[in-house]
Amino acid sequence: MIALRRATLAFCLAAGLCAAQTASLPSSTVRLRGTVQSVTPGTLTIKERSGEVIELALPDKLVVSEVFPIALADIQPGSYIGTAALPQADGTQLAMAVTVFPESARGTAEGHRPFDLQPQSTMTNATVADVVAAPAGRRLRLKYKDGEKIIVVPPGAPIVSFRPGDRSLLVPGASVSLTAQAIDGKPTALRINAGRNGFALPY
Repeated sequence: MIALRRATLAFCLAAGLCAAQTASLPSSTVRLRGTVQSVTPGTLTIKERSGEVIELALPDKLVVSEVFPIALADIQPGSYIGTAALPQADGTQLAMAVTVFPESARGTAEGHRPFDLQPQSTMTNATVADVVAAPAGRRLRLKYKDGEKIIVVPPGAPIVSFRPGDRSLLVPGASVSLTAQAIDGKPTALRINAGRNGFALPY
């Protein structure tokens, strides 16, 4: 219990979200990834990928989505995708994982930006203009409002999509990623993505 409290406090400090600071600092959100350790109707405890154990409050209006695997062939011209990738010397981006958004989420966070999955990693959310077979996998030309990127998706890269889920996905051992924020001085989960039946989220 002491370790858990210390971990929760460390989370608050790292995010700049401690109760003593919320009055003077604007609220911000943080991204966490890990494995569910335990869950109650009002709290979720996860072991973050760093090894830290964090307890979060669960609000009544918590949004839960199920992440599930799909095939590389499901990525077609016109698909709206998000891909975590690493910049390559030739100017392309090597995909580490790809999310195909449902049509209802088209346009979400469109653009190209740094990402926190690995050092130097990026995130590109864009529409697929072309799909071409290549020796190292498939080459996707992605177009977004301010530009375009060439993404190389190697064989074996995780390809996923998501759909509405519910709290039944939040069981011990479940792989999750979430956004959290301090609300009334407590670290609180706002949105949770979770895998079902042991499926590990790629990011």
